[in-house]
Amino acid sequence: MALDFFAGCVGGCAGVLVGHPFDTIKVRLQTQDPARPRYAGTLHCLRTMVAEESVRGLYKGVTSPLAGVSLVNALVFGVYGNVQRQLDAASPGSSSSLACHALAGGAAGAVQSVACSPVELAKTRLQLQADGAAVQYKGPVDCLQQMFRTEGVRGVYRGFWPTLAREVPAFSVYFASYEWMTRGDAQVPTWRLLLAGGLAGTFSWVLTYPVDVVKSRVQADGLHGAPRYRGALHCLSASMAAEGPGFLFRGLSSTILRAFPTNAATFAVVAWTMRLLQDAEDVVQDAVQDVAMVPAAVLAECHHQHPALLDWIAPHYPLESCEL
Repeated sequence: MALDFFAGCVGGCAGVLVGHPFDTIKVRLQTQDPARPRYAGTLHCLRTMVAEESVRGLYKGVTSPLAGVSLVNALVFGVYGNVQRQLDAASPGSSSSLACHALAGGAAGAVQSVACSPVELAKTRLQLQADGAAVQYKGPVDCLQQMFRTEGVRGVYRGFWPTLAREVPAFSVYFASYEWMTRGDAQVPTWRLLLAGGLAGTFSWVLTYPVDVVKSRVQADGLHGAPRYRGALHCLSASMAAEGPGFLFRGLSSTILRAFPTNAATFAVVAWTMRLLQDAEDVVQDAVQDVAMVPAAVLAECHHQHPALLDWIAPHYPLESCEL
């Protein structure tokens, strides 16, 4: 289980570094004022941000997911692996079914939502705050502290329910589709790991993207001006009335562009980390077994060459634990 947690942490860090610029663009497009949109689309948003804020602007808020990804991805892959083992123990052989992978993925998504929601709240608000004198938050910790002082625990977990509604089906599809695409090879080649991980991430995001739009709007609400939404359902109904159903897919193209490389990197790094650590663990276990055999081998040789010496040693230093 510890291996699942560690591999998930390393893979998550790789995914964040690859995909964060696309995530920043997605959040900007999701939350811009529909009456006075600043960006015409994904490429226009990218060009504008690089021109005005340099490449560093694309990595605004990266410290929040990078700091939290250790916990979030460790939970995802750790819970996923543990639930699979529990299901297999209850019904031997069941862990190989796609339904088992979907159930374990959904459980992982539900558990990690508890850690993911505050992380995404801080990330979203840092991505949207202005530069210069208008900076409101010094970093993710300061953001969460300010939210806690003004709104309490409820403020820190603003957007939790849409996060939960997004993560459970997303991770069910994520792990089940990845398993389906990597079946058949005992040692899946790297190109296939990358392809399966990228497609699995894309499928899960396309399925749950409308929920993510609502989540982003709820978490960004009140950053610039007075709050507009009483909750996720009010945000959905108010946005639908003002903008029509099209708002639910705003920023989808940047999300798809982000989903493939991010999840390709995540799954490939997780798979290779588990392979390398498993190989290292096997080497260590073999070495421990070899070392454990040394005393018995030495004593056997002593008994053969000098039986009288061994007869003298035995009363003074009991050697019952050593097999001759």
